[in-house]
Amino acid sequence: MTFVATNRMEWLFQRCHKEAVFHSVFRSVLLMSGLLLVLSVSMYPGLWSIGVQLHSAVTGSYVPGHHSVLLVNSPSEQAAKDIGRAIMERRLAASINILSRTSTMYYWKGEIQDASEILMLVKTKTSRIQQVIDYVRSVHPYANPEVLSFPVEDGSLAYMKWMDEAIPDD
Repeated sequence: MTFVATNRMEWLFQRCHKEAVFHSVFRSVLLMSGLLLVLSVSMYPGLWSIGVQLHSAVTGSYVPGHHSVLLVNSPSEQAAKDIGRAIMERRLAASINILSRTSTMYYWKGEIQDASEILMLVKTKTSRIQQVIDYVRSVHPYANPEVLSFPVEDGSLAYMKWMDEAIPDD
């Protein structure tokens, strides 16, 4: 009888030990999965950028909307050059075109205004748009500068790759 009870005790001990190990491993896996999920969400912009690059490399195609072009008007060529150079120095854009004088008509304080302005085309990653807008608003001589963005739907893959290399990830 003692032998049967001892065997039964050993069997219960082994079973409890196996369950404890299982629960410990399960908790560890659950904790690691949760940690991975939190890291993935917090690193989403960087992971998305890497995913876009991988997608382009594997499929040879472009993911629409990964890059954008912003239109920014300035009152003078010097103001446009100063703003453009500062954007470039901050690595917020891959390229900026400064177009010669444009004729602009707009409503201001209830009246139609005519002006001559300089138009900048700022080519950047879509993830950098808000940083460009914030910077332009902080230094622009206008009280309400025009900063409009348009997603790039398609284009030269070589140019898009160059843009990714020129603008660091977030």
